[in-house]
Amino acid sequence: MTSQHLNTWEQAVQWLREQPDQQKLVVDAYYDDPLSNAAERYWRSAEWKAIREFLPHQQGSAVDIGAGRGIASFALAKEGFRVMALEPDKSDLVGSGAIKHLAKETKLPIQAVEEFSEKLPFPDQAFDVVFARAVLHHTSDLAAACREFFRVLKPGGRLIAVREHVISSKDDLQVFLDQHPLHRLYGGENAFLLAEYENAIVSAGFKMNEVLKPLASAINFAPYTKNDLRKEMGERLGTRLPVIGAIASSVLHFGLVWAAILRIAQTFDNRPGRLYSFIATRPR
Repeated sequence: MTSQHLNTWEQAVQWLREQPDQQKLVVDAYYDDPLSNAAERYWRSAEWKAIREFLPHQQGSAVDIGAGRGIASFALAKEGFRVMALEPDKSDLVGSGAIKHLAKETKLPIQAVEEFSEKLPFPDQAFDVVFARAVLHHTSDLAAACREFFRVLKPGGRLIAVREHVISSKDDLQVFLDQHPLHRLYGGENAFLLAEYENAIVSAGFKMNEVLKPLASAINFAPYTKNDLRKEMGERLGTRLPVIGAIASSVLHFGLVWAAILRIAQTFDNRPGRLYSFIATRPR
């Protein structure tokens, strides 16, 4: 198998797992085995800790859209939700097969359903939470998917759509695709303008609660930590302003200074494919 002739997402991930120089990416993307350990690590991650703050206090039913290997399904079930894991790929490595094995091994209330997000096989007002991790930018019809999310949510239910790729202009799309570590192997990646995501969600009927910018939450910048970001910014400041290089990193540990730097950085952050997250509610 070569990186030039891959027909499926499963083959692309398998190829990645076999590359000695890509093992950090494999672990960071939760593609490592055993799957139950990877899922447990995700549940304990800073990303999930931040997501937990947006979950309803009262557990109920949740649907995990584009569930992949089931790491978010696992996390939702660990939080006490009954989970429908929607994943059209039947793969035992990165699809519904993997989810079924994970559910059986962990004995958590997770049921895999093989379907796409634009037409959900569920009745109206079936769920308390619609969760989607890195899903919206893959949809063939963003507006239709958001309408389906709205339809299957109960009044007062929560949409949590995280880690969505954003571009500043349509010209940025190819730049993002060229830089993506897996798109060249199989394809399938995409990104939308921020306004396109917001319009699709609000037009579907949702009330937008939060739009989390790339550096505003671990949901978006994981697996990097705040310390990683401080170190990188300190090094960049030191390179650009050598006079303060020796003290840059320590100054960034002051809360007010760090908050100010983040605000400034986000103002100028136009990286093609940067990650945003969206928290919305279906009105009662």
